[in-house]
Amino acid sequence: MSKIGFIGLGIMGGPMSAHLVAAGHDVSGYDVGADALARLVDQGGHGATGVADAVDGAEIVITMLPNHPQVEEVVLGDGGVLDTAKRGTLLIDMSTIRPETSVAVAQAAQDNGIRVLDAPVSGGEAGAKQAALSIMVGGEAADFAAAQPIFDVLGKTIVHVGPHGAGQVVKAANQLLVGGIYGLVGEAIVLMEASGVDAGIGLDVLAGGLAANRILDLKRESMVARQFQPGFRIDLHHKDMGIALAAARQADVALPLTGLVAQLVASARAMGHGSLDHSALLKVTEELSGRAQKEG
Repeated sequence: MSKIGFIGLGIMGGPMSAHLVAAGHDVSGYDVGADALARLVDQGGHGATGVADAVDGAEIVITMLPNHPQVEEVVLGDGGVLDTAKRGTLLIDMSTIRPETSVAVAQAAQDNGIRVLDAPVSGGEAGAKQAALSIMVGGEAADFAAAQPIFDVLGKTIVHVGPHGAGQVVKAANQLLVGGIYGLVGEAIVLMEASGVDAGIGLDVLAGGLAANRILDLKRESMVARQFQPGFRIDLHHKDMGIALAAARQADVALPLTGLVAQLVASARAMGHGSLDHSALLKVTEELSGRAQKEG
């Protein structure tokens, strides 16, 4: 069992840290929210007073933070992970951030004798709670092998996808696909309903054919019912689409459909839907079609 410092105990990090405690690891967690700290303590973990306290003596440090500025502050800032972790510590950043930030963190950590993996996840809150996340990992193969027992506690699909930053590129690809599929499912619902077809029945048929996908499996009933309680908020997907577009520019490739999906997500935020689940992209299509409805 490992001594783990876990920084970021929010919607995703909270259940993830709890799974590690339940698996027998010694977890010291830190979050800016007092409630999140209290939950970890109730679950058998230790509440740290700050980043340095969480990292103190840890063999493995996991960060699960909202965006690259928070990762840069926590990892690279004064009194951060690189300042306080002992040499040989394995830092696993499970946040979804820009690939170039992951590469920069790995380069800075090397000078401190700290190993780094970028390991963003897919599966949302439900996947975190069920320990069924998909984890896409960038970094050295030996460090991936060392982290495998930790990943096995948190996820079901765990793949080493390449060098530092590769995990973030794969996550960007995941998010552009997810956003695009949500947008198209929303359009399918609007088309069927406007044509007098029961969208629930129609989606049941589509889910059994070539159009089958996980979003239809998991979200078609709630979308038809206009139930948009967040599992993954549009605000966060907006951030992720920005990462995808920036990665496309970095790679010097054109992703025209990704650009359209990014605008759809941005429109949802502008309409005031940022706190809703990303399946609420349906609401944007309804607005554009003059068929706005209230969610259930």
